[in-house]
Amino acid sequence: MATIRKRGNLQWEVRIRRKGYPTTVKTFLNKTDADAWAATMESEMARGVFTSAKESERYTLSECLDRYAEEYLPRHKDPRREVSRIKRLQKYPLVKKIMATIRSKDIADFRRTRENEGAAPDTIRLDFALLSRLFNFARSNWGMENLGNPVQLTTKPKLPKGRERRLEEGEEARLLAACDPDFAPIVRFALATAMRRGEIVSLRWEDVNLKASKARLVDTKNGESRTVPLSMAAKDVLKELPRHISGRVFPYHPDHLSARMAKACQAAGLENLRFHDLRHEATSRFFEETDLDVMEVKAITGHKTLQMLARYTHLRTHHLAARLDGAKRGS
Repeated sequence: MATIRKRGNLQWEVRIRRKGYPTTVKTFLNKTDADAWAATMESEMARGVFTSAKESERYTLSECLDRYAEEYLPRHKDPRREVSRIKRLQKYPLVKKIMATIRSKDIADFRRTRENEGAAPDTIRLDFALLSRLFNFARSNWGMENLGNPVQLTTKPKLPKGRERRLEEGEEARLLAACDPDFAPIVRFALATAMRRGEIVSLRWEDVNLKASKARLVDTKNGESRTVPLSMAAKDVLKELPRHISGRVFPYHPDHLSARMAKACQAAGLENLRFHDLRHEATSRFFEETDLDVMEVKAITGHKTLQMLARYTHLRTHHLAARLDGAKRGS
């Protein structure tokens, strides 16, 4: 049963006690709102659909981000980036708001602030992804079942087209010539396999079978292991490498590869070329220089969906034209 009492000259307190439910209390500035809220809560309790807002009205977004970092992020392979993202988010006024009061408008205002600061659309997308996971985690694990997910209702920033940087004639030779002796094999291996940088540095010798021409990737971006066939070019790289005491084929951190790539590109005079572009180049070559079908390329590269490979299909036009003229696959 709801009890409504006046508190001072400006507030009305609603207190609802009902068997099987926690005592629920909320304060309003006028009695009309107090009556309406009490009626809604009692109706939800009577229908068995009531969820308490006690937890979500107790904590700020900043406090929940700290708790999320402590309880959830240790499950990540590399939580450092998400921890850094949380610390950056905690500089904005949005995090001072109580969880239950955050609406899609607040998230949209945050997006506009980030856009005005010059943040890239993909950076904002990653901010949104973290906040969305936080709201879902709070609902399922912290007793905040009443929470909606305001991020899901907010318009996301429009992402630019995927990067199309290819190695032009002579650039591969210039790049390799500018690489340090221990970095050049990594570049060659990336071009031969289309592996992501995280997959390259996580590869272990125990998962490499040179005789069978394959390598097992246990730790991938998609969270799914896969077996990558090793071409002669890839095996040549591996045969030249010394064995590291750690058991890893390339004992580096992913960010280290990006830094080494930037250094080599600067020395070679190559502009707007990043380590991840090597994956794009390798995938493009699979379509241009082999007769592998799309599903076979997907199995090698680990792209999650066929749609992700759609932008490469135009590279196979000459194969399709030859087949229209009667050529057999593989000829």
